[in-house]
Amino acid sequence: MSDWLNKHIPIWIDALSHPGLWWQALAVVAAMVLAWAVDRRYDAWLRGYLKTGDHTRAGLVALAASRRLAFPAALSLVLVVEWGVFKQLELRHALLWVALSLSFALLLVRLAVYLLSGALKPGSLLSASENFIVAVVWVGVALHLINWLPNVLAALDSAAITVGTTRVSALLVLRAVAVAALVMVLSLWISRLLERKVRDSQHLSPSAQVGINKVIKLLLLIFGTVVALQVLGVNLAALAVIGGTLGLGIGLGLQRIVSNFISGFILLVDGSIKPGNVITVEDQSGTRYGWVHELRSRYIVIRDRDGVDTLMPNENLIINPVINWSYGGESIRLKLPIQISYADDPELAMKLLEESANGQDRVLTDPAPVARLLGFGENGIDLDLRVWVTSPELGINNVRSDINLAIWRAFKAHGITRPLPQRELRMLEDGAD
Repeated sequence: MSDWLNKHIPIWIDALSHPGLWWQALAVVAAMVLAWAVDRRYDAWLRGYLKTGDHTRAGLVALAASRRLAFPAALSLVLVVEWGVFKQLELRHALLWVALSLSFALLLVRLAVYLLSGALKPGSLLSASENFIVAVVWVGVALHLINWLPNVLAALDSAAITVGTTRVSALLVLRAVAVAALVMVLSLWISRLLERKVRDSQHLSPSAQVGINKVIKLLLLIFGTVVALQVLGVNLAALAVIGGTLGLGIGLGLQRIVSNFISGFILLVDGSIKPGNVITVEDQSGTRYGWVHELRSRYIVIRDRDGVDTLMPNENLIINPVINWSYGGESIRLKLPIQISYADDPELAMKLLEESANGQDRVLTDPAPVARLLGFGENGIDLDLRVWVTSPELGINNVRSDINLAIWRAFKAHGITRPLPQRELRMLEDGAD
């Protein structure tokens, strides 16, 4: 590297003393200022244009691409004109040619990165790093165009330290980061493609789709990590010690976390609880009733009637009793206990109970509602109305309320009364034996 600098520094000093170089540098600066002004003007016009009317998806993609390419395109166009003028006047134009090559390279790099980001659909982190990726790639291309890349790589490789028997250089670290990032992006892209195929399948339940997608993503990430380590020449046998330490940590401090992950995978595979099911869970904090809004690898999201989401660990669904109102059939039996006075006719009351249930929303006619006389209580006659209700995931208490209101109206119309508690009090006289 030092020999290369010693060879080229005198050449650069001699070139700086020539007026032709300064004229070219001035032309490059003027081209950059003009391109910047065009880019700002185009950005302002584009913002106003996007606010007017509806635009197709293809049109929006084209406009987004043109926004990214406005500056390098304008710079390349101005530099082409300047290079042609300098060449026509037989002036030195080597610097203009280098600047034009670098500007055109920036144009191609920005276009390539934008197209790849559109095809891979990266996450928010990669999207935010798009300008950084463009800068890194363009610097590499620029160094290659001016024949500096081999010397820069040699300098990075010379900056190294030795850890044990392994030589770690700055070049190796940069290469490791680049390879790992590339492999991870490709793995996530393939994972999204496979997830889309699984999601479009009509033969898989929602819970099975979630489970398959999570397994695919995990396997691809593991495969990508192994490939990246192999490309970098890392000895995978040395990772056995790390694996043992990780296993010890899991056994001591991560038991509940691992248990939740495994429980979540079990729930996804067996399909006992799916998104959209209505469940009741009893745990140490009480009873939870609501809809399964989402299944996650560590927890399940239960949304109650108030719209409040409860994040319940998957382990609770494995070790505690769970009532899945949507698991079996499409209907359940509802019991409504009723007590009437001994002065009333129980046969009439049973008929009124059955008539009150008939015609209610979501109450089945087959099997039909039926009333039973269960016994003679302390204060009155114990009756029981039994009805079959469809779509329990839509709620049970709303049907219970409608039937109870109809019973109250029927009993009031026919003089059926509810018994009041009866107590017999015996008064003992003072001094009684």
